[in-house]
Formats: sequence, structure tokens, C-alpha cells
Amino acid sequence: MHQVESAPGAGAPLPEMNWARNLTYRAARLHHPRTVADVQDIVASSEHVKALGSRHCFNDIADTAADHVSLEALETDLEFVLPDDGTGGIAWVPGGMRYGELVTELAQRGHALHNLASLPHITVVGATATGTHGSGNRNGSLSTSVVGLEIVRSDGELVVLSRDHPDFAGAVVHLGALGVVTRIGVRFQPTFSVRNNVYVDLSWDRLLTDLDAVADAAYSVSVFTDWHEVTQVWVKSRTDELDIAPEEFFGARAATTPTHMLRTASIENLTEQLGVPGEWHERLPHFRAGFTPSKGEELQSEYFVPRRHARDACGALRSLADRIAPLLQISEIRTVAADDLWLSPAYGGDVLALHFTWLPDEPGVRNLLPHLEAALRPYEARPHWGKLFTVDGEEIEGRYPRLDDFRALVRRFDPRGAFRNDYLDRTISAFR
Repeated sequence: MHQVESAPGAGAPLPEMNWARNLTYRAARLHHPRTVADVQDIVASSEHVKALGSRHCFNDIADTAADHVSLEALETDLEFVLPDDGTGGIAWVPGGMRYGELVTELAQRGHALHNLASLPHITVVGATATGTHGSGNRNGSLSTSVVGLEIVRSDGELVVLSRDHPDFAGAVVHLGALGVVTRIGVRFQPTFSVRNNVYVDLSWDRLLTDLDAVADAAYSVSVFTDWHEVTQVWVKSRTDELDIAPEEFFGARAATTPTHMLRTASIENLTEQLGVPGEWHERLPHFRAGFTPSKGEELQSEYFVPRRHARDACGALRSLADRIAPLLQISEIRTVAADDLWLSPAYGGDVLALHFTWLPDEPGVRNLLPHLEAALRPYEARPHWGKLFTVDGEEIEGRYPRLDDFRALVRRFDPRGAFRNDYLDRTISAFR
């Protein structure tokens, strides 16, 4: 039997809040199924149902007024499928597993993922469903590692999709609109080592002049800025591709002590810097798996523009620096390689990701976002599905050529609208 928590008035600890505590979920019940059969029963019998992951989204993408399903208690084992040639394999990951847990299991076996997000605390299923990413000119988002999905549709049937399935490219970045993903297959490769070198005093003029070269200089590059100045550049290099990191990086100098991207924050939760080699999972994230990076006292937005617009988009945001800076903790600029996943922010071409970590002032941020989005509009910006944005469905429509195909896919998987919510109505009008 699965555990159920009920809404206040029924003697249970709901309501739940998201990680940033800017959203209280409206669900009447929170289920903790132990088996896939439990998930099937819950979904088939619920009028409206949504999966609830690590709650690291900053908007109402996972909200519902009826039933929430948490997969943290799902009794499903992590399974490895290894080919004979030793080049990698597939890990079948339970729906509630977080990256911090998965990477430990992979590393112990000498395996690696191609990319990781800044935080290892998010679930694999949730991150890939929203197109979440790391960095790198040749590195696709986390979603591009997905090779299979097991999804419970709204009729309770378990559907298995592999890469050769005609619906696969539309189902990976699914926004929770297709069903509850109980297991996900991700491709892994042999392990590798990475070093992280931090550089300071890079000028904006040099960055904009050499933006492509900066972004492509290493396996993963993150530029941090407050839009008045470039504060730091984190350069993560594979040790099998670069023997020694240079002391200078496009005119910037190497930091000589560990450095946080936030000037006054403690460095204890950061992964190691100063060029000390370490395994991929200990360097590609910005934060250590054993530490929660903050208490959620932040908000986030992110926009993706085609790389051909990178310089102009940065220039447009710099013109708003005086309005951005009072609400900003830090911004991060990264690149993400193109993919063919219908609702991926990198669908159809390489993109520049423009990330904003805001102070926890939601009214101020929401007042600013329309101005920020207007500045980026000429550059075909796509918002991150799981973060704060005010772009409407009409504008989103023009950014995703396969959106109509995705809507048709949603109607086939969920004809009764069990997974429908305000977010999906507002952003993609899946049931129109």
C-alpha cells in the first residue's frame, strides 16, 4: 500500500512548498507509491494528478489542485545495461532518484555522464523533463542523455518509449504533460577527470570580442556577471585534453584562492577549484552533493538565445544593468549544444544560456521580467520551462516549430486532461 498525506483539515502536513518557498502547492493529497502498480492505480483514479520531484522549479509547472505523486519511496532498483565493447552503457534510473545519488553509483563502477547541472540535488526525471542543462560547446543538455522512458499515461497504462520510437523526440522534454515517468534510461560513458580553474578581471569588451572562443575554450565554461562587470569565469577542463591550465585566460588572471560566485558566501559547499583534478562528478557541478547550496532563499530565471545572437543579447542586457543589479545575486552565461528534442530550449541549434539568480523579491522580479524579456525578444529568446518568466503562450508558440506536434502527443497520452494544469494552459495551450 502506498502512503497518502491529505490536505489540512484531514489531519496531514500539507501544504507543500517548492524549494524557493515562493509557491505553495494546492494539492489535496500527496501520495508516496511504493510500486509502479501503485502509481498506475493513483493516476487512473485521479481526476487531476501531477508528479512532484525535488521541487526545484520556481513556477507552478508541477502544481495541481488534486493529487500529487512523489516517487521517492518507489521500490525500483537502479539497473545497468552494459554493451560488450566497454564504451559505455545505459542506466535505468528510478523516478525519484536525484543526480547526487546516481553519480555516486556510476562513479563507483567507472562510469560517467556527459554533463551535469550546477546542482546535484535535483531529480533525473524532473531535470530532463524541463530541458535543464550544464555547459559546453559540444555538450547537450541533460535531456540529451535520455535513451528511454517508462511513463504511466492518464489511463493507467505503462508505456515504454525508446530512441527509435516515433514519439521519443517529443516525449523527453515533456513538462509533466504526458504522464508520470516511473523510470528513465540515461546513457553513460567511461569515467574522466576534470579540473576547475577560476579566472577574474575579464573585461566585458574582451568577452564580447572573443565570446565564441571563451565559450569553446574548455569542456565547460561559466561566465558570472552582475551585468556591470564580469566577476568570474569558471573553466572546467578534461585532464585528458589539457595538461596544465594557463595563468591567463583572454586577459583574465587565475584566482589564487577558492572563490565563490557570490562575493560574501561561504566556499564550503563549492566543488574544488584551483585546478586540482577530480572525477567528473566532483567537478562538473558547482556545488557538492553533500551540501545543500542554500536554503532556497533565491529565485531564478533563464533565457536561451541562438548563439548567432549571443553578443547582441548580452549587449541588450547590459543596457538594463542598473535595473537588474538591485534584484540580482548573480548571473551565469553558458552555452548548450543543439539537439532534436521538440521542447528543448536548444532545439534546432546551439544556444547561449542567460541565467539569473535573483534575491527573494518576487514582486520586484516579476515587475522587471517583462522589460528583460522585451530586451531579449529580437533575439528569439526561449525561457527555461522550470523558472520564472512572463512570456505568454503566443510568443512561446513562435519559438518552438514542433509545438503543434507536441500538443497532438499530449492529447494521445492524456485525452481526459488528467495532467493538465494552469501552467500548461498558460504556456503551451496543450488542449486547445
